[in-house]
Amino acid sequence: MLYAEYYPEVEMRVVREEALEEGREEGMEKEKLIIAKNLLSEGSTPEFVRRITGLPLEEIEEIEL
Repeated sequence: MLYAEYYPEVEMRVVREEALEEGREEGMEKEKLIIAKNLLSEGSTPEFVRRITGLPLEEIEEIEL
């Protein structure tokens, strides 16, 4: 058995931390998309946007301006 199974407060803390981390990651991904859209609207090439944001080129090419 896991330590968290014996102590519900520990399990709740672990679940909360995992949820917070997932939320942070989703927020960072959304921010990258906003930056990509702004760069594209200012005339940047998709390749430049890829280098700056780290997003896949396919995802950048799907962004609607």
